[in-house]
Amino acid sequence: MIKLGCIKGLKHIILYISPLLLFLFLSFNPKPIEGRDIEKGLKDYYSKNFLIGAAIFPALFDNPVSAELIKTHFNSITPENEMKWGSIHPTPGQYRFERADKIAEFAQANNIKLIGHTLVWHSQLGQGVFTKEDSTDLRALVDKDTLYKRIKEHIFTVAGRYKGKVHGWDVVNEALNEDGTMRESGFYKIAGDEFIEKAFEYAHIADPDAELYYNDYNLVIPEKRAGAVSIVKRLKEKGLRIDAVGVQGHWDLKFPELIEIENTIRDFSELGVKVMFTELDVSVLPSPWRNSPSADISIRHENSQEMNPYKDGLPESVADELAKRYGDIFTIFNKHKGKISRVTFWGLHDGISWKNNFPVPGRTDYPLLFDREMKPKKAYLSVIDLMNK
Repeated sequence: MIKLGCIKGLKHIILYISPLLLFLFLSFNPKPIEGRDIEKGLKDYYSKNFLIGAAIFPALFDNPVSAELIKTHFNSITPENEMKWGSIHPTPGQYRFERADKIAEFAQANNIKLIGHTLVWHSQLGQGVFTKEDSTDLRALVDKDTLYKRIKEHIFTVAGRYKGKVHGWDVVNEALNEDGTMRESGFYKIAGDEFIEKAFEYAHIADPDAELYYNDYNLVIPEKRAGAVSIVKRLKEKGLRIDAVGVQGHWDLKFPELIEIENTIRDFSELGVKVMFTELDVSVLPSPWRNSPSADISIRHENSQEMNPYKDGLPESVADELAKRYGDIFTIFNKHKGKISRVTFWGLHDGISWKNNFPVPGRTDYPLLFDREMKPKKAYLSVIDLMNK
C-alpha cells in the first residue's frame, strides 16, 4: 500500500549514494551468521511452503545491493505504487506505463512472480473517475453504466497490457469498513456492492490465466472478516473467479492475537480460496490507536518523543521481542502452509518502510526483516531458524 504523493510514497525517500560505491562498501557477499548460511535466501527456506514476496519500487533495481537483496530472498514482488490507478492512469485517456513496465521486465528477467496491485481502490485514483465529463461540480456523479465503462476500460487496458506477465491481481482493495459493512466510496455510492462483481468479471476477461484476489486490512478482526467472507461467497455464487484473499498484515508486537490469525486462515480456506498475507510488517513503536490499528492513509497522528522512542537505535530487548513475534507468526503460517499461497512483506528494509511515516509522520520504526543497511536482523534469523529445525 505505498502511495505516490501520499504517505506511503514517502517510502521512496531514501539516501542513495553511488550504487557502485555502495556496492563496494557493503560488498554483498552473504556470510554465515552464528553458524547459519545466508547464501540461502528466504525464498529458498520457504520454497516448499509458500511464495515469499516484497513490495518494491523501480529505484531499488538501480542499486546493486537492493537489487541483489530482492533476487536472493524473494520469488514474488508487488509494486507499491506503480500499478495503482492514479499512478498508471492519472487522467482520462492518459496512461503512464514506464515505471510499471520496468518492474514487469525485472520480474521476468529474474523469474520472479509479479503481483498486480491494485485495479479498483477508492484511494489514489486518477482524476474524474466518478464525475461527469461536462461538469465542474465534483458532486455531479456519473450513473452506474458510465462508471462500469470506465472500470472496464481501465482494467482491460492495464491488465491487458500485462497479460501473461502478472501472476495475480489485487482486483479490489479495501472495500470494507471496520465493522464489515461496505465502505461509502465513490464506487459504492454509484453502483452499490455490485462494482466488486464487475471488477472481477472484467479482470478475468482481460487476463483469463491470472489469479484474482480481494485484499484488505484488519481481516483478523472477526466483524470485518465476516464482511470479506460475504464478498467471497457472493462472487462464487455468481460464478466469478476469486482465487485468494489477501490479508494485509500491518501488525505490531501485540496486535493481533495469534488465535485470530489462525481463525482468519480457517475462515477463508473453508470457502475454497487460498489465504495470502500480503502486506506484512510488525511495528515496534507505541500505537496511537485506541483500539485496533488501521491502514487508512487518510488518518494521521501527531509525533512526539513518547511516540518515537527508538530514533537513535533499537534496544536489544525490543529486537528480541520483534524476533519472537515474527517467529510466532511464521510458526502459524508454517502450520497452515497448505492453505497459504504467499507471504509478502510491505517493503524491502526498515529504511524505506511506510511505517516510518504512518500513522505518525517522521518516526523511526523497525518493522521488517532487514535493517537500514539491508542486513538481516534477529527477526530474519528467527524466521529461517524455523525451517532449520
